[in-house]
Amino acid sequence: MIIEIIIAIILGIVVGIFTGLFPGIHINLVGTFLVTLSSSFSNHSFMIYLVVFISSLAIAHTFIDFIPSIFLGCPDTDTELAVLPGHEMLKQGKGHEAVMRTAYGGLSGVILLVLLFLPLSFLLSKTYPTIQKVIPYILILVCIIMIFSEKNKLQAFLVMIITGILGYLVLDLNLKEPLLPLLSGLFGSSMLLLSIKQKTKIPKQKTNFKRIKLKNMMRPLSGAIIASPFCGFLPGLGGGQAAVIGNQISRTNEKDFLILLGIVNVFVMGLSFVSLYSISRTRTGAAAAVQSLLGQVTFQSLILIIIVCLISGIISFFLTKKLSILFIKYIEKIDYNKLSKWTILFLSVLILIISGILGLFVFGISTLVGLYCIQLNVKKTQMMGCLLIPTILLYLL
Repeated sequence: MIIEIIIAIILGIVVGIFTGLFPGIHINLVGTFLVTLSSSFSNHSFMIYLVVFISSLAIAHTFIDFIPSIFLGCPDTDTELAVLPGHEMLKQGKGHEAVMRTAYGGLSGVILLVLLFLPLSFLLSKTYPTIQKVIPYILILVCIIMIFSEKNKLQAFLVMIITGILGYLVLDLNLKEPLLPLLSGLFGSSMLLLSIKQKTKIPKQKTNFKRIKLKNMMRPLSGAIIASPFCGFLPGLGGGQAAVIGNQISRTNEKDFLILLGIVNVFVMGLSFVSLYSISRTRTGAAAAVQSLLGQVTFQSLILIIIVCLISGIISFFLTKKLSILFIKYIEKIDYNKLSKWTILFLSVLILIISGILGLFVFGISTLVGLYCIQLNVKKTQMMGCLLIPTILLYLL
């Protein structure tokens, strides 16, 4: 059985590399396929191997997912904020450093998961109803703090409201994968179009990134520990919202914000399995697939999942480093303006295939809104109103 579990972990990591490197190919797609496949089998051991595969895939995907976001400007649903500081660091020749900061964050997130899953599981079962009631007011407070942290408060408020209305309207549409065109437009193509206009040239990338010391991780860790449990257990909240909340708590700079993103994305993914065990709620597509395969998740199953997350997280950390260096070898040989144009074309085709003509229209509108908001000279994280405002309304209405 041990050999089969090891094979399932390795296969999960391999598929996670593929889904992470190719935007639009999400964990949910693989999970749905496996759940459909499992209906032909009734062997409990086989179901356990599939759960191990999905858990390993989910963690590997979450690590690798930052590479196309930073190097190509192709954000996924939980890496959209990495485009902002990551793109700036790429233009400074520090794209590898940007990726490695998210990788160090991801590794920290896995370790936090191992250390905290038991106490958080206990606390969740006792406090879940109360947390549900207070979360919209916490998010409102976060929005207010974000706006008042800007010099141009009126413009920050305008960006928050415009993107919030856009997000609410898009999420209310009968659209498959609505976040793909919404976030790709706001955080991806808008940045790429500006790079094309400014004729941005990517300098030679440095690969001699030094290990981050623990004392430099304390701010991102403190923000992640406080914010991630909310977003790991409640519907409508993901890594992006957790990162925004955590950043208001810890006040990280742009580089440390990438560490924070890495922590919360992996930690929130892991906590979705804890949520499934504690309160039988699915927070992610991976957790939903596990529920479909096992039904009730036992404590023994949860322990196995946590161990798998730790192993795949450590392996994925080193794979992320290798893949980042490999990306640099190719990106330095390519005209970045042409690459940006091809990336926008790729996103357009991908959105057309997945979300249809309406999705392509949303992509265009989101791109224009993103361009307008960038010109207002406020922090681009204000555009997270596209998720914060709809989430607040979800809980209040």
